[in-house]
Parts: sequence; structure tokens; C-alpha cells
Amino acid sequence: MIRLLLPAANDIAELVDALLDAADTCQTRAPDLAARRRALADQIGDALDQLPTPTIREDHDTP
Repeated sequence: MIRLLLPAANDIAELVDALLDAADTCQTRAPDLAARRRALADQIGDALDQLPTPTIREDHDTP
């Protein structure tokens, strides 16, 4: 297991997008690598889907 700490949730989305772009780029010359990158992006997406939905805390003191 690898632990990856990112400053914000949107960084994870960028990581998944980068994996998918990299898979597209190498599809013709290295289809096995492309498949591995897509599988990794899918695994990250599945893990994100399992996280609880964040709650939005409203501050009632602000106008």
C-alpha cells in the first residue's frame, strides 16, 4: 500500500487525468503500459468513490 498526501482533493482528479492522458499517449507503442495506467486511474477513482461525502459546515455568525 502506498500513502499519497495531496494538499487538496482536486489534485487527485488532476492525477487521474494525467494517468489517463499518459495512457492515451502510449497506447499504440506500449498497450500494456497504457492498460496499467488506466487500471491505476480506475483504482484511484474507485477509492475516491468509497470516501464519505464531505459535509459543508455553515457558519451561522456570518451575514
